Formats: sequence, C-alpha cells, structure tokens
Amino acid sequence: MNRRTLLRALAAHGIAAAAANPVLQAGAADPPADPPAVPPRSPATTDPFAAVSSKKGLQVQMNDDAIALGVRHAGLNVNLCDLVAPDTATPNDTIVHRHDGGVFRFHRHIVEQHDRRIRDLSDHGVLVYLILLAYRHPDETVNRLLIHPGYDASAPNRLGAFNTVTADGRRWLAAICDFLAGRWSDPAAPHGRVVGYIVGNEVNSHWFWSNRGRGTLAEFVADYEPAVRIVHESVRRHADWPRVYLSLEHHWNIRYEAADDDQAFAARPFLEAFARLARDRGDFDWHVAFHPYPENLFEPRFWNDRTATDGDDTPRITLRNLPVLTRFLAREEMRHRGRPRRVILSEQGFHTPDGPDGETLQAAAYCLAHRLVRDQPDIDAFILHRHVDHAEEGGLRLGLWTRQPDSLSTPDRPKRIHECFRAADTPDEEAAFAFALPIVGLDSWPAATADGPP
Repeated sequence: MNRRTLLRALAAHGIAAAAANPVLQAGAADPPADPPAVPPRSPATTDPFAAVSSKKGLQVQMNDDAIALGVRHAGLNVNLCDLVAPDTATPNDTIVHRHDGGVFRFHRHIVEQHDRRIRDLSDHGVLVYLILLAYRHPDETVNRLLIHPGYDASAPNRLGAFNTVTADGRRWLAAICDFLAGRWSDPAAPHGRVVGYIVGNEVNSHWFWSNRGRGTLAEFVADYEPAVRIVHESVRRHADWPRVYLSLEHHWNIRYEAADDDQAFAARPFLEAFARLARDRGDFDWHVAFHPYPENLFEPRFWNDRTATDGDDTPRITLRNLPVLTRFLAREEMRHRGRPRRVILSEQGFHTPDGPDGETLQAAAYCLAHRLVRDQPDIDAFILHRHVDHAEEGGLRLGLWTRQPDSLSTPDRPKRIHECFRAADTPDEEAAFAFALPIVGLDSWPAATADGPP
C-alpha cells in the first residue's frame, strides 16, 4: 500500500487525533443452594450498555498490569466444562443452582477464581467480556452433557461445539448461562460485572475451534443458532443491557485454506445463513465478535495485505479493510429492529518477527491498528491478543510481554509494544506513536474534524 492509498484507508476509517454432571432432582441430601443474585425469573433489569472513554482492550492474563496499562475492555476465557461439579464433589466446594426444575452443581473454587478476576477488573472501570468455551473434559458425563455428540476426538485444540442436540444439553447450557448472568450481570454486581458473552470461538472454522464433527454450513448453523439464542435468553432474564456475540475469524468470502468445505466456512455466507435462521425462528439481539488478524499471522505489516480489499467480494477482512464488515452489518436484512449489529474486535494480534526490528514492527502495527479502529462508530472494542507470548501458539509471538524460557506463558519482560499500548488514548500517544509513521508510510496521522475525516 503506497502512502496515498494508506491515507485514503485511514480517512475511510475516520481517524481522529489522540483523545484522552447429570441433572439431579432436589432432595433432602442436597446441600443448600447459594442465594441467587436475583430471584429466579425476575423481570429483566434495564440499564444502558456501559460506555467507556477508550476502545483499548486486552485478553488479560495479569490483572495488575492490565489495569496499569489503562485497559478498558477485557476478554476472559470461561471453560463451561470446568465449572460442572460431579456428585462426589465436597459440599464446601459446591455451589448449587436451581433452574427450570433441575438442580445444577458447580465447583465453588473455580467460580470464585472467576469472581476475583472479574470483580478486580470491573471495579477498575474495565468492561469484561466472557468467551464461553467447551473444552473436552476428563469426565465423560460432562462431555455428554455439554459438548456436541458429534464431536470428533481427532480434531485439534480439544474445543467442542455446545450440545444443543439433546434435551439435557440444552438444559445445562441454559442453567450455566442463567447462573453466570445472575452472578456477574446483576445490576448490583456483587461478584463483578460482565457486559458481554461471546458464544464459542471462531465458529466459521468449526473443525478447529468449535468441533461438532464434519458438517455443512446449514448443519452447523442449525446447531449454533440455538446455542446463541439460549445464551441470549438466559442473560436477558437478568438484564437488558449485556450483549451476546457470535465469534468469527477473518476469512470473509473464502474459507480457511487448510480445511475443506465440511470443516470451515467463509464468514459472510455464515452470517447470512445465521441471520436468516434467526429471523425464521424469531429474531433477537445478537452481535459480532470479529478477529481481523493479518492475512499472514506471522507478518504484522497488515497494511500490505493483498487479500483484504475494499470491495464486498474481499477474500478476507483484516484491520486494513474493517469498513467492509460494518457496511455489511448495516444492510437492512442484517439489522435488528432497524439498528445495525454492534461489533467488537475480540481477538487479534501482531507477531514479533525474528531479527533486531521485530519488536519495532510489532509495535508499529499496533499503533496503526489503534488509529484505524478508534473512530469507527460501529466498533466498540479493540481487544488485543495476547498479554504474554505463549509456547503453544504454533511459533507465534503475539504478546505485550515475552515469556520466560522453558515456560508456557510466564512473563519475562515487556516488549516495545507494551509502552505503545500504555500510551494509547493518553496524552503520551503522539510521542509514543511517532516512530511508527515512517514504518507504515505516513508523514503524520490524519485527524478528523467536526465535519468528519479529511
């Protein structure tokens, strides 16, 4: 991308100057249930979706560092399978939740670990989004209840699709989400406050990240739409303002190349099929959590992406061409009650290449991406992945921190991107970002005026 083209891309984004186990019946042997945060089936609490001054976000590993960095949006993984407590769990480590005539038990120590992280972040003004996942569990009863019965154990990553096929599966998903929403989206927020629930991970590449075995697009959507609807209905019992999101990766009009047609789908036809099915069944207020990684995950210079074009037929949507996504969601057939679906960028990051300039390139990519995202009104959050380099990400080094040698993800030292991330949306931004201008081919950052972008 030459300088003139990049300037046009920046202007199109509207860049502005820096600104500040089985279901049991209740009985005498049951331990007493914890009092719910709100009474069962109480009227939903109405409250506007929270607003913060910055889109700066992070998939948080270290709360203290994230708070010091000024993070305003946090993505946290929640493995639903780990929450489920078997009958043999000790009463002191069990939380009993009654829902829809059934009794559901959860591990107290795991729930309270999440409490501490969520409360610490939300008490510091951070908007917390939970990424709801179902990793294959050692207990086959848990797998039977929560993971799609078509799950193929030969698939990578151990991530299953939610079980919306059986009655027990649907009851457990609804009960877990009712418990989570009552605990973390209650208006009094006694355990912390969650504003968003992301259903699964990169589901258009389902074989890898939401496995239900091989299947057509129509088959997968028919299983996934009920999961999103169940989460939405469970959350809405407690509050009107939290949002529920679909999770999609950056392949827009093409599927992931390493997959076949029964393992992955392009995101655009997936969204179209999901929207049609949701309308046919009774539309509801779902939104989009998108992952606009560079076309080559090992190349941070996304401004050179060749498969991210400005047309609706673009193969991919990366940080280079985000308006394609928001323009698509503004179409009448994609809207809900006349309003476009909201977007969060819930996972994307920049690899640190080998060589003396690797950290500089990674940091420059973040600086440009931050400027591109900030003033797009239909995008609410830019959540960076990841906090610390991780040994099991296929060689990618995406973190704000390096990891200690021979560790999985123990932080070692902050990289250059760490200071750029801290400075973003503070008075220090212009000085901290200046080094990136010649790297991305600009003399200065374009600034929006009261009349709009230049």
